[in-house]
Formats: sequence, C-alpha cells, structure tokens
Amino acid sequence: MPADIHVLGMSLQAFTHLHVALSLMGILAGFIVLLGMLGSEQLNAITALFVLTTSLTSLTGFLFPFHGITPGIVIGILSLIVLFAAIIARYTFDYAGKWRWIYVVTTITALWFNVFVFIVQSFEKIPSLHAMAPTGTEAPFKSAQVVVLLTFIVLGTRAVKKFNPVPEAAAGESAPAV
Repeated sequence: MPADIHVLGMSLQAFTHLHVALSLMGILAGFIVLLGMLGSEQLNAITALFVLTTSLTSLTGFLFPFHGITPGIVIGILSLIVLFAAIIARYTFDYAGKWRWIYVVTTITALWFNVFVFIVQSFEKIPSLHAMAPTGTEAPFKSAQVVVLLTFIVLGTRAVKKFNPVPEAAAGESAPAV
C-alpha cells in the first residue's frame, strides 16, 4: 500500500500502531477481567477499559483501506455483536438471572476473538512463526489456535460457574453504615 495513505489524519503506519496498541490493551484488560470472573470479582474499571479498547479495536479495524469483506472484518462484526450483548448484560441487566452467564460467555468470546486475531497477526508478522506456517494452514498455526480455543472453553466454563457477583443495588444495601 502506498505510504501516503492516511486514516483519521494519521499515516497508515501510525494508525496501525494505534490499532495494535488498542488491541493489546484490550487483551491485557480482558485477561484481568477473566481472572476477576474466576474470583467472582466485577473489576468495574478494568471491565470498562476492556469493553472500550476491544470495541475500538474492532471499529478501527474497519477503517483500514481494504476492499470487500475480509476475515478480519467478519471477526470485527462478530466481536461488536458479542460486546453489545456483554454491555447489555452488564450495564442494563446488572447480571440478573440469565444475564450473568450471557455476560461471562460474551465477554470471554470477545476476548477470544481478539486473541485469535493476535495469533493470526503473530504468524503473519513474526518471521520465526511465519516460517513455521507461511499460509496459516499449517499444523503449528492450527495447533496454536486449537490450544487457545480449548483453553478459553475451559476457563469460560469455570468462569460461568464461579462468577456470581453481588448486583450493585444489593451491594449498596448490604454495606454497613458508617
């Protein structure tokens, strides 16, 4: 692609760095949220950071100068759909009833989408990984994706069982008077 392409007033290279930084922040925040779920902790600020950076990762992904539908665009659309469900489960329904497990599953799915793309990009951009799987159809790439998917399924299943936060309204009622 020509070097004179600009996105949101930034060079394509600067925009790419912003997109990658958002993605990495989303992944880090997502893992912290996942660990919080396993300990039945809400981690409100980190959750908001995860939702924001992961949403911005998907949204900025649509601004790259590609034509047509790419796998990355499909994953970005799916990620925004599951993030929307997570936002509703968290901020509208406050984890009530089925919304607790919907929140956990959709949040973990959004994180997995981000990690899936991270692995794809790693195999494309890191020379030693690219040498092992130049087309992304080779065993090392497939193995990495399967191991990560299975790990997310195991952690997600545990998180659904363990994440039982006290709803914010109830938390405020049970706080001792000072």
